[in-house]
Amino acid sequence: MTQITLLDGGMGQELVHRAGDKPTPLWSTQVMVDHPGLVEAVHADYFAAGATVATTNSYAIHHDRLEGTGMEDAFEDLYQRALSEASAARAKHGSGRIAGALGPLVASYRPDLHPSREIAVPLFAEAAALLAPVCDALILETVASVAHARDALEGARSTNLPVWLSLTVSDGDGMQLRSGEPLEDALEVTANADAVLVNCSAPEAVTKAMPILAQSGKPFGGYANGFVQISQDFLKEKPTVDTLETRRDMGPRAYAGYVMEWVAAGATIVGGCCEVGPKHIAELKKRLLAAEHTLA
Repeated sequence: MTQITLLDGGMGQELVHRAGDKPTPLWSTQVMVDHPGLVEAVHADYFAAGATVATTNSYAIHHDRLEGTGMEDAFEDLYQRALSEASAARAKHGSGRIAGALGPLVASYRPDLHPSREIAVPLFAEAAALLAPVCDALILETVASVAHARDALEGARSTNLPVWLSLTVSDGDGMQLRSGEPLEDALEVTANADAVLVNCSAPEAVTKAMPILAQSGKPFGGYANGFVQISQDFLKEKPTVDTLETRRDMGPRAYAGYVMEWVAAGATIVGGCCEVGPKHIAELKKRLLAAEHTLA
């Protein structure tokens, strides 16, 4: 019997689906502004499904993503909105932790656009400082290169919170970061992390990454996405999520099957990313408890 931290599922895609609005480059941030209370509702549904952690809707709140949107001056306010909705859901649920999400600068899956250390570290530190007063941990998500990992960790370490490093790997083999660097190379910087994960990658790739993460000596785990693949159109400037296709073979039972393989390999922090919703988390809770694990 193992104690498992059960993360929530994807926030951004869940918001887009529930809002029904045409997707914009601001993704979940735009939905949060246009539909007050919807983020809290998603958090509440994940808690009800069994998640023990709410991940804040702050992944895409970066200065560079707000440029040209008319919301450049709303940076701090957007963080407060995300924190307020997560806090409200936890208060109503009566338990749970809050993990402050810090996504990539500039764009996801584009390690070639990651800025220099002198620029990146202060930006991550600024975001971490805004999240820290309310959160129980920080989670650096969709980290696509060794440089990204190093800079995000340095910035997040300006707070006193535990920091979880979550890498994104090639969907083809799970052995390389999106940058093309070996996943093992990222382990060199994990000494500064409290846990190491893989997220926003195909579940098959996450499975292949587990033995490498185990080498870190840290608590490890993963949370996969349900996309067919990361399309070339999504890698262009200011992409929208309607360029991505959802897998039809990733229902709750199928997804939970992958996650249980990760747990069997030693993973203790699991959940879901884009296109993994509350029903997936509920099935995962059921499977974990049936295997006599405990949730924390």
